[in-house]
Amino acid sequence: MSSALTDIQQSLEAIAGNYSWTWSPAARAAIDLVPTKNGAAALHPKARLAQLDAAQWAELAADEGLAGLVATAVGQIPDVPGADGPAPIAYFSPEFGVSQYLPQYSGGLGILAGDHLKSASDLQIPLVGVGLFYSDGYFHQGIAKDAQTETYETYDPTDLALTDTGVVVTVPLGKESALARVWQANIGSTRLFLLDTDLPENSLATRKVSDRLYSGDQEHRVRQELVMGVGGARALHALGIAPSVYHLNEGHAGFLVLELIGEELEKGLGFDEAVAAARQRVVFTTHTPVPAGIDRFPTALISEYVGPWADRHSVKMSQVLALGVLDGDTDHLNMAGFCLRTSGWSNGVSALHGEVSRKMFAKVDNASPIISITNGIHGRTWVGNEMQALLDATLGTGWALGDVDAWDRAGEVPDDAISEIAVRGRTELAELAASRVSHGIDLDPARLTVGFARRFATYKRADLLLRDRAKLVDLLANDDNPIQFVFAGKAHPKDEPGKAVLKRVVEFGRSPEARGRFVFIPDYDIEVARAMYAGTDVWLNNPIRPREACGTSGEKAVLNGGLNLSILDGWWAEGFNGSNGWAIVSSELETTAQRDLEEAAHLHELLKDEVVPLFYGAGATGPTSEWLDKVRHAWQTMGPFVSSARMLREYDELLYKPAGR
Repeated sequence: MSSALTDIQQSLEAIAGNYSWTWSPAARAAIDLVPTKNGAAALHPKARLAQLDAAQWAELAADEGLAGLVATAVGQIPDVPGADGPAPIAYFSPEFGVSQYLPQYSGGLGILAGDHLKSASDLQIPLVGVGLFYSDGYFHQGIAKDAQTETYETYDPTDLALTDTGVVVTVPLGKESALARVWQANIGSTRLFLLDTDLPENSLATRKVSDRLYSGDQEHRVRQELVMGVGGARALHALGIAPSVYHLNEGHAGFLVLELIGEELEKGLGFDEAVAAARQRVVFTTHTPVPAGIDRFPTALISEYVGPWADRHSVKMSQVLALGVLDGDTDHLNMAGFCLRTSGWSNGVSALHGEVSRKMFAKVDNASPIISITNGIHGRTWVGNEMQALLDATLGTGWALGDVDAWDRAGEVPDDAISEIAVRGRTELAELAASRVSHGIDLDPARLTVGFARRFATYKRADLLLRDRAKLVDLLANDDNPIQFVFAGKAHPKDEPGKAVLKRVVEFGRSPEARGRFVFIPDYDIEVARAMYAGTDVWLNNPIRPREACGTSGEKAVLNGGLNLSILDGWWAEGFNGSNGWAIVSSELETTAQRDLEEAAHLHELLKDEVVPLFYGAGATGPTSEWLDKVRHAWQTMGPFVSSARMLREYDELLYKPAGR
């Protein structure tokens, strides 16, 4: 084997083995040059390399352009610290959205977690992620008879650039125990540890504990959360990692504190003293103002699974259950209440969400005070490659880390450069839609394009535009100032009302009235999301206020040159300044139908009277210079704010450092 071939092979394998390729333009460009069988691009970089034959490897080794990209990309791979590094923050989350090729996420919570890990790497904040390895991931969405269908795919962790740490931990699950193998993924310099119960030593039922994300009944959920929390803490100990702080990203890993409390009890402390000592190391982030989004487990179920822990430590089960009482409900252990009482520090994920959470949990005694840290997004992951190059050239590279001075120069970005990138983004989005949608669609890269992509929960109201079908039909029929809509998103497999909303959206898109200009793209994932952010001019978000905790999709649209058209909820309640997008007025009417009709009427009014005229102006060639001025103003006013680097700096200063002290 020639030295050139050896070098290119080792370098590409190094790139594929660290998920920093998800935010390195050089690495992504190098991977794109690797051929695939039958033109199939939807492969993890490691799998793409594995299917190459000798002739293809030789061809790659002779490609000087690839060699330059690879050299740049390899030089950008951060060093991964060992167990002897500084005491890290241990960030526990039920899902991590790092890449579409690591299907361990379902929606916003996981995407936020993935961006959190990436920004920790960028800022060199010592942090490790802890979660579960779901062998079947989250479901693939199909559309049959206008309705959602779900299928699952089984994954081998080694195919996803996960390495076996050699650590296997034992996790008590009531009267039995589960063995969990610990896998490691490298996310830049940040290590992500995922626990996997699919081991032959476990019973069939126990092997299935980590099978799927958010798919089981309550007992399955309790077993998963015990493995994630208790098992995760034990995994870190076995790896020789002693965290300075434990961060619970939502309450799903809350049972972690049982392990911490147990450590204090073994020192001879009483139960209340042990709780007080353990909580000083714990940070809790609540992500939902919707009670249905919070785990509530029957006390009988919790007693079955946690009772042996209480017996082992001579603790009354009633003491444990009391930690999870919320609003007088003594029949359930509420994980939000449990985490608020067992953490010393807590936060909501936007200013408005913080206010709502403080009211929502006002009756929780001995709770940690809830502050607000608004979610941000990882720019290098979510901004299209061409837009990144333009911003680098005009603003300098600091824009990706939320540098205020860099974003102050956004006014210098030229009109033609923004417009040309937008046309290519719309073109690629139209091509993606055509590859996934079987019925006739008519997406034109020259048209004003509105995007909506999120989980199809009913409170997010994906069908709000349809409340006045006649006005929507009129908008779509306007050939002088044409507009098109692209939708995507999944409903939880057990959310029948959410599935009904999705079906209404799909049915309208297939109707003659839609004229092929209202399109639903199935199987929403990170790949689809990136295409939508790069290919849409307006980002639509119309939840029922104040039920959207943050809603970071609109932040991703901003950095790609999109303008937000949204209800003043979540982050947009802070981001909107009156002129950097549009605010849909929230109705004060009490009945659901009346409220939705009023808010839909204002949404249509904004589209018809403000959005469309500003984009096209007097002609039909758009976007106008006034539109592009608004894009630049949105960059200047929101560029630093929407950065996950800003977010992580706030976590570090307001929560991690105080908790670590």
